[in-house]
Amino acid sequence: MLFSKMHGLGNDFIVIDARGKEDIDYNSLAKRMCHRHIGVGADGLLLVLNSDVADIRMRIINSDGSEAEMCGNGIRCFAKYVYERGIVKATKFRVETLAGIIEPELFVNEYGLVDKVKVNMGKPSFKRKDIPMQGDPESDAINTSILVDGNEYRITSLLMGVPHTILFVDDIEKVDIYSLGPKIEKHKDFPRKTNVNFVQVIDKNNIKVRTWERGAGATFACGTGSCASVIAANLNGFAERKANVHLYFGTLEIEWQEDGTVFMTGPAEEVFVGEYFE
Repeated sequence: MLFSKMHGLGNDFIVIDARGKEDIDYNSLAKRMCHRHIGVGADGLLLVLNSDVADIRMRIINSDGSEAEMCGNGIRCFAKYVYERGIVKATKFRVETLAGIIEPELFVNEYGLVDKVKVNMGKPSFKRKDIPMQGDPESDAINTSILVDGNEYRITSLLMGVPHTILFVDDIEKVDIYSLGPKIEKHKDFPRKTNVNFVQVIDKNNIKVRTWERGAGATFACGTGSCASVIAANLNGFAERKANVHLYFGTLEIEWQEDGTVFMTGPAEEVFVGEYFE
């Protein structure tokens, strides 16, 4: 099976043109291919598929075999892949995902290669029934609290295509995300689990984010998590609606417009191509 290894600021993926190959058990395949030692190694699979409602369709399978509704870093890699291979001809197009139609816009250099991708990520939802989260279905979860191992944590949760929970911390380097991350991910208040973002505010226009991803664990970057973190920072009075999100290997530009639409701009890189044998 031919594949491409790509990453968005360290959040890495195996991209497969799955058109005409829909009968493969990709959930099982993801566990094997994404294994860091006996596979290719990645946070997840990105599958290129035909769509009846958009220009192209993307499936994202996490490294544990579970399927995610959307992936912000993944959609940038996906967009670069389908454009540079001529699967999609336009520099602005529509991608079908489980979170709805996503619209990437490509910034192409003189060599015909994609340097950056700006993505219309849609609008967040704050209702607990949408996240989903326990409690009054119509209420929000902005600056609320949960108990973990008897300790109270202030959180803000929202749906940004996928569920995200944000904790603001003084020093992100002192937080044990490997311990606290999975406990919040699988907390009883989140019946479908949640992604967890630890956020350190630098100033009104800059935040630092580290993410524990549902189904993938600690990752170097999370696009939807970066969007959710800027939104949460704004709602809690820590940041403007437009801010830079500093991750391990670079920066994403996030803008939450007044009409509620979120735009994410950042790079995508292709590392190598190969053939996988079983």
